[in-house]
Amino acid sequence: MTPAPAPAPAPAEGAGDQGRSFLFVLGSSRPDGNTARLARSAAEHLPTDVRQNWIDLNGLALPDFQDGRHEHEGLRPGVAEAELHEATLAATDIVIASPLYWYSFSAQTKRYLDHWSGWLSVRGSRFAARMAGRRLWGVTAMADRDETVAGGLDTSLHHTAAYLKMGYGGILLGNGSRPGQIAADERTARRARTFFAGPAPLARFPNEVAADAA
Repeated sequence: MTPAPAPAPAPAEGAGDQGRSFLFVLGSSRPDGNTARLARSAAEHLPTDVRQNWIDLNGLALPDFQDGRHEHEGLRPGVAEAELHEATLAATDIVIASPLYWYSFSAQTKRYLDHWSGWLSVRGSRFAARMAGRRLWGVTAMADRDETVAGGLDTSLHHTAAYLKMGYGGILLGNGSRPGQIAADERTARRARTFFAGPAPLARFPNEVAADAA
C-alpha cells in the first residue's frame, strides 16, 4: 500500500466560502434517484458564489481500476479517468453521493474511489499533497430508517479523508427506496438546508486520536 501522506493542517473552520468549489459525484444506478435529489436539495442552500460541478458516473465510460502503481511506466489514464482526475483536483469540496447498497458504496462510486489509489502515484500529480486540507462529504439515501446501518459507508469515507489529511463533514442520510420517496423525509430536508454549512474538521484515524490521548 502507498504510504500515508505527511500530516497537513486542519481545514480552517469559519473561513468563509470565498474560492470554494464543490464537486458532486453521483454514483446511483438510477437516473435522478433519491440520493441525487437529496444532494441537489442540499446544494440549493450553498451561497451563490460557490462553484458547483456535477458529474454522473453513469455518463462516463470509466473502466475498472487496474493497479499499476508498481509498474515502471504506470498505466495511462483514459478520457473518463482523466476528466475525473482533473475535476477532483479542481474542487475544494468533494461530495460523494452514493445510495447505500449492501451497507456500502454503489459499484460506480467504489470504482471512482479505487482510481484515487492510482492517482496517488501519477507522475507530477501530487495527488495526496493537493488533496490534503480539502473537504470530503457524503450524501446517501437508503431504505432502512436505522441510520446506524450506514456505519460502514461512513467509516470508509472518514478513513479515506483521514488517509489524505482531508476535512470530513460526515454524511447527509435520508430515507428513500421508491423513486421520489426522499421528498417525504421532512427531517432530512431540514438537515439538508444547513448540511454544507456545518464543520468539516480534519479526519483522524482512531489510533491517532488514542495516541494523543495517551
